[in-house]
Amino acid sequence: MEIADLTPAERRLRWAFPRGETVDFRQSPDEDPEQGGAWGPERTVRAEVLRTLMLSGQAAEGEVAALRVDGARITGRLNMRYGVVSGPVRLMGCHFEETPSFYGTEVRQLNLSESYLPGLEAMTIRCSGVLRLTDCRIPGQVRLGGARISGALFMERAQIGSDGAADQHGQILHLNHSVIDDDVWAPDLRVSHGAVRMHGSKVSGMVNLQGASLSHPGDTALDLQTLTVGSDLIAKRLHAEGMVNLRGARIPGQIDLSRARLSNPGGTALHASSCTAAEIWFRETEPIKGIVNLRHSQFDTLYATPKVWPDVVRLENLSYGTLTPPLPASLRLPLLEREQEGYLPHGYEQLAAAYRRIGDDAAARTVQLAKLRHHRSSLPWYLKVWGFLQDGLVGYGFRPLRAAAWLVALLAVGSIVFGIQPPPELKKGESPGFNPFFYTLDLLLPIIDFGQEKAYKPQHGYQYLAYTLIIAGWILATTIAAGITRAISRQ
Repeated sequence: MEIADLTPAERRLRWAFPRGETVDFRQSPDEDPEQGGAWGPERTVRAEVLRTLMLSGQAAEGEVAALRVDGARITGRLNMRYGVVSGPVRLMGCHFEETPSFYGTEVRQLNLSESYLPGLEAMTIRCSGVLRLTDCRIPGQVRLGGARISGALFMERAQIGSDGAADQHGQILHLNHSVIDDDVWAPDLRVSHGAVRMHGSKVSGMVNLQGASLSHPGDTALDLQTLTVGSDLIAKRLHAEGMVNLRGARIPGQIDLSRARLSNPGGTALHASSCTAAEIWFRETEPIKGIVNLRHSQFDTLYATPKVWPDVVRLENLSYGTLTPPLPASLRLPLLEREQEGYLPHGYEQLAAAYRRIGDDAAARTVQLAKLRHHRSSLPWYLKVWGFLQDGLVGYGFRPLRAAAWLVALLAVGSIVFGIQPPPELKKGESPGFNPFFYTLDLLLPIIDFGQEKAYKPQHGYQYLAYTLIIAGWILATTIAAGITRAISRQ
């Protein structure tokens, strides 16, 4: 080393580095690195000493050189910009007075766990092992955009961000366009006053945000746009104040938002348009506060109970195979009426198809009927009148038994009325004996001919009753035939 006047603490490091041994400056297992500014010279190390060791220190014969330091106060700026570090680096439980820079650095392994750092500058870092920020406290920005990590990224229980620390784009934890060959492991991560961004990143394993708390109210809290994951996105018990953005994400496994709390009142709480995943879970998730946007997304399985959904949703062209848990159609239909764009037939078709796949044809018909009723609200008044008539008489053809009931009721009315007041014969002496039941049936059924209708001509008001029966017969008989045809085709 070229640095002169090494302190006793620094001489300990110079001796331990070539042998890969740990220098532990800690005086108590409970000490707080955030208060490390008060640590004395016996545990203070200059950043330039660490830099020189990492870049030019030599291993002892038969040993692997490594920088392993616990509980040190690091003064000055540790500038490793574009450096190449052949051995692993562990600066654990340390207090950094200035933001270290690992911009473009190549390092075997970097462990900053339990340390206090004002910030971390590590854009385009190349790490052939794991990068650990476990239990770190970082009030400033963590910049890892463009990183290439061959192992995993660990950020369990890390606390990042403070008021005013975010950049002009609102980001506080920046991982955009990074490539991570293993997992991103960040359960119980705490981020405040800024966004966590992994826009365009690729993670070969899973992303674990279980129990994470992200706060950026009125803005984006978690940005995972076009993220590609090798397995799952686990976000159980995620608490996000601000938008969670999954637009265009590709997740072959599951998106697990069970027991999560998503809140962005007055804006979009979950933006997952054009997202593809095998499963998305909202099991026991609290009611979402803010708009949910799932437009053009595709899921094999969608688990959600009605209470999860907010008052406004965007579900245009959402596709799913299985909708769980199994619930009556009456509990699922109100969601489709909350569509921000108004009536969209695709949502009803998807829901009906989901019920057909599980063999519940009655629920599928209920959905189709609700679709036509919702559509009716967007029609001109005269078409609304016709719609109400179709709905009341035959349930738009999805209630064929109702049509049969109307036929029986009209048959009874006609039989009674014409039984009391038979219509006169058209040609006396040539007509068959009058039968009020078959005469009414002749009027109602447009195809079958019993010879009664042609032989008798009702007069005055009875003539209008006959016209009504003829028109109703055509409508009702057609509806019954269509219902039978649909039932046979479903078989």
